[in-house]
Amino acid sequence: MAVTNEAILGWVRVGVLLLGMAWAAWMDHKNRRVPNEHWIVWAKPAVFIWALDLMVQGADWTIYLTAAGVVAYASISVFGRPTLKDARAGSWMDRWFLIWYAAAAVGTVAGALRYQDVTPMDVILNQGDSLGILWWKTAAVFLVIFFIDLAWRMRLLHGGADAKALMWVTLVFPTWATVPLPFAADASQSVVALPVSIALLIWGGLAFLLIPVVMLALNLKDGHLRGLSDLKLAWHASKIPLDDVAKRHVWLLTDTMSMPNGEERIVHRSRAPRQTPTDEVMQAHVERLRALGVDEVWVSFKMPLLVFLFPAVLPLVLVGDPTALIVNWIN
Repeated sequence: MAVTNEAILGWVRVGVLLLGMAWAAWMDHKNRRVPNEHWIVWAKPAVFIWALDLMVQGADWTIYLTAAGVVAYASISVFGRPTLKDARAGSWMDRWFLIWYAAAAVGTVAGALRYQDVTPMDVILNQGDSLGILWWKTAAVFLVIFFIDLAWRMRLLHGGADAKALMWVTLVFPTWATVPLPFAADASQSVVALPVSIALLIWGGLAFLLIPVVMLALNLKDGHLRGLSDLKLAWHASKIPLDDVAKRHVWLLTDTMSMPNGEERIVHRSRAPRQTPTDEVMQAHVERLRALGVDEVWVSFKMPLLVFLFPAVLPLVLVGDPTALIVNWIN
């Protein structure tokens, strides 16, 4: 990519994306929680760069307010939904947010009326009024945020931090226009591509495919793979000392089973429990195993999605949309 305004904005966005995701991934790994303050802080450079990008492209007030509406929609995941009841009760935050939403709605409707002659097909073919195309691309970010929010509420994305991270990525890179892609072939830069944040999610999902290989290698190295019966666990779980269970973010797979003759037998589940047990239940589970002389147990590590999304930033910004690569490879 040549040294242009788009290139500068693109690499600055990459820097923001890497720093913000690295910090979030570290907190999610250590504490299994990313506070809302993190997304509030890192939303500021994302919105500022987006505003600069729109200014460089000569956006008018309707496009700015449409982008403000996208940011307002994404902010609900962090600040919650403001209500008229709270605004009347004296909540200035709710009042300001409602004013923000109203202004964004006016801008979005005005933009739809102003650029009604530009069709989605014009946007795909990149033909017609440049500002009309820019408005459509800005408005389309609404759909990306909506899809992520819907996936979160339907529990397709289990972690709130994962959904907020993808929304934030959408604000950092609302389109592919400034993604650097230094190693992407011309054919991979398809006219139609997945949104940047969804492409990042797919790259992160592909990283999950490496887990069985890595876990098998580690268990083989540590001597935990002692027979064929261990294979059903060794590809996704590992052994740790029983005393370390309370200190680690793990699902305990080793348990006891009462036999018909009254004997307590050690068993190993292949799946993690559907619900996280309370500390009291986990402690009772550990004591039950300790009473039977168990020193090591099989556990499945709780692996947060953000830990996989962070390294997935590199293939995203270097080669682009993975589905476009696959389609071009097939063709």
